[in-house]
Amino acid sequence: MAAGAGAFAPSSLPSTSFASSKAFHASSSPSSPLGRSSFSLAGASRQVGAPALSAASWQRSEGLRGARASSFGVVITGAAGGVGFSYADEFLARGHRVVICDISPKISQAADALRKKHSNAQLYEIITDVSDKNSVSQLASFAKEKLGTINYWINNAGINGGRRAFVDVPVEQVEAVVKVNLLGALLCTQYAMKTMLQQPGVTSHVFNTVGSGVKGGGTPGYVCYGATKRGQPQMTKSLVDELTKGVQGYEKKEYPGDVKQVHTLSPGMVFTQLLLDDSTPELRKFPFGVLAAQPEEVAADLVPKILSTTEQGSSVEFLTTDKILFKLFSRFVLQQKSEYIDDDGNVIKRPGAQYDENGVRALF
Repeated sequence: MAAGAGAFAPSSLPSTSFASSKAFHASSSPSSPLGRSSFSLAGASRQVGAPALSAASWQRSEGLRGARASSFGVVITGAAGGVGFSYADEFLARGHRVVICDISPKISQAADALRKKHSNAQLYEIITDVSDKNSVSQLASFAKEKLGTINYWINNAGINGGRRAFVDVPVEQVEAVVKVNLLGALLCTQYAMKTMLQQPGVTSHVFNTVGSGVKGGGTPGYVCYGATKRGQPQMTKSLVDELTKGVQGYEKKEYPGDVKQVHTLSPGMVFTQLLLDDSTPELRKFPFGVLAAQPEEVAADLVPKILSTTEQGSSVEFLTTDKILFKLFSRFVLQQKSEYIDDDGNVIKRPGAQYDENGVRALF
């Protein structure tokens, strides 16, 4: 991953809500191969019922009582696996209406798994390439048709392009990472805003996912990824200023809907393909074994925070400073062992669970 074993700052490692380094496009699934020549896979869509395998947590139970009073429409990109899949599970558990998308055909399997758990939920899925404007336009239209009102749009999709020296990265991969992570975020945010601004009396929220490099720290091995993530806070701040102040020299436009809420979302280190692919035993021992979490744990923590966010331009984080210090204290002062990584740097596998060759646990 993007940092040496001695580094533990959240910004020093790629966010793990994204696809495998072997995935060419915006997917939480490792099934899309690098080097794919075509980005556009728009068109295949179907309605599904819902279901997932997220852990019941105290965060979820705390928010469930009041959550069902209002059912919100939620769009989640990159949801064929990983934290995107777990976000969907958490929103569905609270009675919200959800559209999930991914470039991978596995989005259908993800939706089927969610249906098994949430039999009465309103869940819809569509194949989407976030780097293609026509595909994103179709996603926005599909979401509006199925959900009626879109209250939350979470741009979770992304790729890291593989861990290697920048001079060895094929130009095609450079283009892919920039198109998916940066162009994709811009396109999805624009289409989300265009849709939301036409919703009379509705205040809507857009969350853009940040990761390693967001604060300007180096991301050796992931130069392209870090560069794309560094731009997310700047984009968010620019949008906040436009929505609140307008553009200097132009008359500020008024719209039926209210999209004054644009934020960044940081899932931190999550045990997915992106984190574990190309990792070493030393990296798995630290920082992964100390700071990383399972997708369900991250989603259970972040979804209530997303739903309770009210301030413009908020930064919603899983690995807060207090949480980092607590985890470090528990490991190095109290000498508590990791429940996910053993002393040799191997993934600890749960009985009955399925894992791939990198030690990533299957969520469905």
